[in-house]
Amino acid sequence: MLFNYTAIDNTGHETSGSIDAMNEDVAISSLQRRGLVIASIVSAENKSLLKRDISFFNRVSNKEIVILSRQIATLFESQVSALRVFKLLGAESDNKMLRSALAEVVDDLQSGNTISKALGKHEKIFTPFYVNMVKAGEESGKLDKTFSYLADYLDRTYEVTSKAKNALIYPIFVIFTFITVMILMLTLVIPRISAIFLESGQELPIYTKAVVGLSQFFVNYGIFILILVVIGGFFIWRFSKTKHGKLSISQIRLSLPYLGGLYRRLYLSRISDNLSTMLSSGIPMVRAIEITSDVVGDAVYQKLLVESVQDIKAGSPVSESLGKYSEIPNIMIQMIKVGEETGELGKILGTLSKFYNREVKNTVDTLVTLIEPMLIVALALGVGVLLASVLMPIYNISAGI
Repeated sequence: MLFNYTAIDNTGHETSGSIDAMNEDVAISSLQRRGLVIASIVSAENKSLLKRDISFFNRVSNKEIVILSRQIATLFESQVSALRVFKLLGAESDNKMLRSALAEVVDDLQSGNTISKALGKHEKIFTPFYVNMVKAGEESGKLDKTFSYLADYLDRTYEVTSKAKNALIYPIFVIFTFITVMILMLTLVIPRISAIFLESGQELPIYTKAVVGLSQFFVNYGIFILILVVIGGFFIWRFSKTKHGKLSISQIRLSLPYLGGLYRRLYLSRISDNLSTMLSSGIPMVRAIEITSDVVGDAVYQKLLVESVQDIKAGSPVSESLGKYSEIPNIMIQMIKVGEETGELGKILGTLSKFYNREVKNTVDTLVTLIEPMLIVALALGVGVLLASVLMPIYNISAGI
């Protein structure tokens, strides 16, 4: 149980923080052994929702974790104690959430907990992969190298993921803006112009009738469409939170033309990079795959990794266990098989990670190159049809006059 406390230290200064203990008495005894005089202590679980610091914008970015990992590695290399390291970095952090988490890590270290156990209590900041890597570093006595590996790994992951996301931001923004403008035109502008067309009594072109009909549909039933979209979006969101929903959405995403290939390469890159990093740090293969299944970020690949663990525990080679799934390409299976036979599986997976990283970057570059002209053509056609449907009848009315 987590307790928040305020106390007076040996120098007479007030200090505050959090401590993890079985109950309040154990927490007080632990704090008193540190020479603290308790002013107040409250269970964190009893705090009201209004008092909790829950902010959507107060989060720890991947970039901050990369910087933190490099700083920890540098300080460990300089023979600074773990307690001193986290105290220094906690005091220097500008992120309120990270600063609070590091303060709690310091408290846990003072209580005798290991670094990995202390970090593991903050799942929103430190992933299971991160915590298990730190645990492996503690067991091997190479924490400085472990944090350097983590910083390099997070840097690679951030670069690949952000490149894929950034490639989709521009087209999504353009499409959203175009749809918004078209809806505003159909609901606010076209109804007024169509009234002029009707008063003129002239025969309208077929495309103008289609635009006017679409405009009337949005004006008359737009509110119902909006309600249906909101309700549908809510149920899709709820469905996406279920186990079956996550799997279904993942299958749809992976089956999309071209984008599905991008997602596949992204997840294969993540899997191979995770496994390579953990195997290089001495984490057993079974445990490495279990951790990777938790952080891969896709329900389909998570499911196949979990299933493959059972086969590996039963004695099957990794290549044979993964080879049963069509989502894992044959080239990856053959490379893993070579790694198993030569005893260089970690290095082979590292090579695969670099290969798929390049594939993701090349796919994103190609996607951006293709999508921009396609968007321009689609927008030009949409605007052209709308303008023609409005201007041609106006021209005919003017000519008739």
